[in-house]
Amino acid sequence: MGFREEYAAHVAEREALGVPPLPLTVKQTEEVIEFIKTGEYVEEMLDLLANRVSPGVDDAAYVKAAFLNEIAMEEHHVAAIAPEKAVEMLGTMLGGYNVKPIVNALSSKNEAVVKAAVKALSHTLLVYDAFNDVEELHKAGNAAATEVMTSWANAEWFTSKPALDEKITVTVFKVPGETNTDDLSPASEAFTRSDIPLHANSMLTAKMDNPIETIKELKEKGNLVAYVGDVVGTGSSRKSGVNSVQWHMGEDIPGVPNKRTGGVVIGGIIAPIFFATCEDSGALPLEMDVNDMETGDVIEIYPYKGEAHKNGQCVATFSLRPNTITDEVRAGGRIPLIIGRGLTTKARSVLGMDAADMFLAPEQPADNGKGFTLAQKMVGKACGMEGVRPGMYCEPQMSTVGSQDTTGPMTRDEIKELAALGFNADLVMQSFCHTAAYPKPSDVQMHHTLPDFIANRSGVALRPGDGVIHSWLNRMVLPDTVGTGADSHTRFPIGISFPGGSGIVAFAGVTGSMPLTMPESVLVRFSGELQPGITLRDLVNAIPHQAIKEGLLTVEKKGKKNIFAGRILEIEGLPTLKAEQAFELSDASAERSAAACTVKLDKEPVIEYLKSNIVLLQSMIDAGYEDHRTLARRITKMEEWLANPELMEADSDAEYAAVIEIDLNKITEPILACPNDPDDVATLSEILADSNRPHNIDEVFVGSCMTNIGHYRALGEVLKGEGSVPTRLWVCPPTKMDEKQLTEEGYYALFGAAGARTEVPGCSLCMGNQARVADNAIVFSTSTRNFDNRLGKGAQVYLGSAELAAVCSLLGKLPTKEEYLDLTKKIIGKEADIYKYLNFNLIQDYKLA
Repeated sequence: MGFREEYAAHVAEREALGVPPLPLTVKQTEEVIEFIKTGEYVEEMLDLLANRVSPGVDDAAYVKAAFLNEIAMEEHHVAAIAPEKAVEMLGTMLGGYNVKPIVNALSSKNEAVVKAAVKALSHTLLVYDAFNDVEELHKAGNAAATEVMTSWANAEWFTSKPALDEKITVTVFKVPGETNTDDLSPASEAFTRSDIPLHANSMLTAKMDNPIETIKELKEKGNLVAYVGDVVGTGSSRKSGVNSVQWHMGEDIPGVPNKRTGGVVIGGIIAPIFFATCEDSGALPLEMDVNDMETGDVIEIYPYKGEAHKNGQCVATFSLRPNTITDEVRAGGRIPLIIGRGLTTKARSVLGMDAADMFLAPEQPADNGKGFTLAQKMVGKACGMEGVRPGMYCEPQMSTVGSQDTTGPMTRDEIKELAALGFNADLVMQSFCHTAAYPKPSDVQMHHTLPDFIANRSGVALRPGDGVIHSWLNRMVLPDTVGTGADSHTRFPIGISFPGGSGIVAFAGVTGSMPLTMPESVLVRFSGELQPGITLRDLVNAIPHQAIKEGLLTVEKKGKKNIFAGRILEIEGLPTLKAEQAFELSDASAERSAAACTVKLDKEPVIEYLKSNIVLLQSMIDAGYEDHRTLARRITKMEEWLANPELMEADSDAEYAAVIEIDLNKITEPILACPNDPDDVATLSEILADSNRPHNIDEVFVGSCMTNIGHYRALGEVLKGEGSVPTRLWVCPPTKMDEKQLTEEGYYALFGAAGARTEVPGCSLCMGNQARVADNAIVFSTSTRNFDNRLGKGAQVYLGSAELAAVCSLLGKLPTKEEYLDLTKKIIGKEADIYKYLNFNLIQDYKLA
């Protein structure tokens, strides 16, 4: 079967799924080019070459650019493509392999080619070092290069695009209540995320009947369809969620197959990471009252007036935020706007022109003369400033960037589209924790190809089975530095992380910085002494528990209050925590919808942590992990900090959006997150007194990034001597180092005696894309979040400590406070050994297994 027959079969197969064909592979691109050269099926093949090859530094783009370059340079004659047409086609490829050919075309003797090159390059932003080549040509008197430099300086790449309309008419597609990213991008379909159209077919299918058909029907009204909800985008930092919304409600991008931009998202509350990902992707996110909007309503949005009208009446008001968002939408997203502004600034400098005035300047807050919080100082340091005020736009340097495997293929594609062959962030790490246990064929292929892609760009690639991204990435972090990651739980125990979608993570890795409008901070201050039987996980849940008491947080989604949403959670009062313990607190800030988290620690636990981490990183180098130069550089920086260990502290007069005081003396029983909302927290006694809440437990999961080795020792001690448990017990340590140590200490024998199912180190049940609990099971879990259908279809999931999980697994029910305290007495007196963390520097001749 020839190419045309094979491709027609592929098109038909994809049409049956309701999606367009995949972008062309290298081989397919080569075959298309051969047809064009021989003059066969020319119109069909030209369309494929122009519209079905991924741009940037995709392998197929290399083949396409090389072919078009030969034509543009008139080294090869093709009847169907004139040299100037070849340059025009090169101009649609965004950047990367197409840039050098276009720059070369500026010196062509063919005037039509030069003219096409000027136009193409004037609208290409991803030129990187090729800017210097254009500058040299300009200084050497090349008039075409001067014309390009002038176009960049005048921002014609931006001004040639239409501004945001004064009025936008939309048809409402409303999803009442809360939409989380599991609804928009189901974990069970994570393996399809990089195939945007196919993955978009799963959007909302577990939440409502016929969502895709409904959207199609609404489009027939002829307006844009706007996604509307009470609370939109909570949960994970999944760009795939925005991708799905844009696929159904956005517009095509010329020359970029199977991806769309634009679209309108309206929410009473839009989760901050989701909001930012909309900005990055060219969508228009708007927060306003949506009570008077229902599916099928036609709404007229007046963005500059800040009003939404229905039937001629104003039904909601809003403020555009950030103030630059109209520029972001016009540019096709916040990322191209940032890159383009930088290009314009450089060009104006070369031409000796004043600063550009065609862009909106970010509104900056006035200096109130007050001190800075810890987070404000950390971000300030990353910006070369003393501190950064809330509301200030900045672009902090990214010291540490993390990518995990269910978003890694999307991050890879974003890196290709950014035309990047290397990372500028100091350390970029890729994990394989979400797919290692039960890989699908596409996962296996990704396991084989993605590590080299990351390592070849100077990133650090872990291996399947190594364990959870955060448990590894945290060990690579430098104190008081800033980072990001494409997983909402990338929340450092030292330093600060602002997690984001795969697009911004790719941008941060490639450029070494990220855009940030500095959020306000909420201070949570603990005082008093930890009471018997109370764990750090109980303190995690005490934060929303206290906020609910103070009226700062509501469980109800309609008109929801959440003091933490979009703000930085800063935690004080527990300075002697080990770093692994501090991560329990920072990790859970994701469930608060906080933008980031800091934990104030004394120097001693940070020193202990870094000494251990240096040995781990050196053992990675010895074991052949790449990129070894990046690991060695991070070791050196850790050693430099240890030579002069200083930590930042908040100023005494720093200001906070709220201060929440929590007295440890008053927490005397476990606090749980109840089915199925991490904000719906209650004490054990409150739950047992409520007949509407389930009390029996069918399955127990001890695992996820919220755990560390101490939790598994505690689990084993409670289970010791009790025989097989009546529940289905899942055990999944976060890293292979934990697994090895627990095995050597005999705890895996205890898990086996209890009848536990042990999983490959990684995410396991937590994300819900691999193993699943039984349908409609009542579950107690130590995992991060408990949204509907996440761990299993119809499952009702409580979240709490490993210690309480052990008791639940033994009893098959939630215990009374007295039962809990009685069964956990086995831990008393053994705390120093149980809650002892992995200090690799204290293990003689440590080697990574």
